[in-house]
Amino acid sequence: MQKPLIAVLLAGAFFTLDAGAADLLQVYQQALANDATYASARASAAAGRERSVQGRAGLLPNVGISGGISRAKSDTSSGIGQVITDPNGVPTSVAGNNTFGTTKDYTIALTQPLFRWDLWQTYEQSKLQQAITEAQFAQAQQDLITRVAQAYFDVLSSQDTLASTRAQKVATTEQLASAKRNFEVGTQTITDTHEAQAAYDLVVSQELAAVNDLENKKTALQAIIGTPPAALAILRPGVTLKAPEPVNVDQWVSAAENQNYAVTAAQLSVEVARREISRQRAGHYPTLDLTVASTHTDSSHTIQPYKNTTNSIGIQYNIPIFSGFAVTSRVRESIALEDKARNDLEANRRNAALTARQSFLGVNTGLAQVKALEAAEVSSNSALESNKLGYQVGVRINIDVLNAQRQLYQTQTDLARARYNTILSGLRLKAAAGSLREEDLQPVNALLQQP
Repeated sequence: MQKPLIAVLLAGAFFTLDAGAADLLQVYQQALANDATYASARASAAAGRERSVQGRAGLLPNVGISGGISRAKSDTSSGIGQVITDPNGVPTSVAGNNTFGTTKDYTIALTQPLFRWDLWQTYEQSKLQQAITEAQFAQAQQDLITRVAQAYFDVLSSQDTLASTRAQKVATTEQLASAKRNFEVGTQTITDTHEAQAAYDLVVSQELAAVNDLENKKTALQAIIGTPPAALAILRPGVTLKAPEPVNVDQWVSAAENQNYAVTAAQLSVEVARREISRQRAGHYPTLDLTVASTHTDSSHTIQPYKNTTNSIGIQYNIPIFSGFAVTSRVRESIALEDKARNDLEANRRNAALTARQSFLGVNTGLAQVKALEAAEVSSNSALESNKLGYQVGVRINIDVLNAQRQLYQTQTDLARARYNTILSGLRLKAAAGSLREEDLQPVNALLQQP
């Protein structure tokens, strides 16, 4: 029973600041340690770093030891006692006797490729494949930043929606009580009471939906950081967001087309496919290897035991003549796959350019929207005060005050959401250009405060 309690205390201590809330950088650090998707990408990158080692191995000497042991026995049925010799006069067996012997042999052989075009292309491909895994890992790092920021601000947005809904519920409750009192004293009709009751019932339903949405957003963040999120630092009111630099969208698009990690990986894949064509064509090329061997044989034959050592060095070549059109078919297949890789590269370039353009427009549109909603917040607040005053003097009815309250709360929620979306669009813009780093979270984190 102590271990779960200790785990809870440690998790709580991780998020405990002076005011008990975790900021964006702390959540990101926890995601680095616990996100399964990022951990998978990290392991894949570690595996990919072995590609060049494996590719180079084909060009290095291949050394091995082979050997065996055998025992033979033979029986003779004639010429009892007669010694049988070979043409050189060396006795080999005794007629009418059993002969047997054990032979041991082992060979140490070295093979060094001298000309193996397919192995050379494999080595070049292995270096490119390692670079691809590094680009994919860098992409995964950027994806983690944007996923953490998205999940973080989704929670804040849901919190804002819930707080706004509850504030609206309090105001609606007050309006409902006031309408009932006024109806009882005869200063208002039953219609005002029904309108206030309908508004109250609606906001209760909205509160339930907001609570559910907040739990979903917290669960999404938990899937990234591995533990249920505690209190989060919130965006400071009235923060000023900056426009992207440079201010020219074409520069961002150009950077995305050339520096985006998905584009980089696709470019390397095209080169891998090109070298695959050359590797498959090597099926028609001769091969040349240097061979060095030393063979030792030890025989304990009953007639003539012997030991022998043979050393050899030479050149071994192989010239392919015909392979049933298999090589030609594989070359055609590789050419088609290269064409596919080139089209994939073009698709990645277009997608990176589209993402950069959309994100750039999202930042600028968001900045304009924030400015407009800030003005709308001031206007909505003034409209609410005017409607309250009009309701007190009898020139406004209850529904007018309720509508003014609803408009103010909705404007405040939209303003917060516009700020979140603008920040996220800025991060996505840098990710599309391949320049998003952990350091880019620091200015965003500076916009937060303890709740």
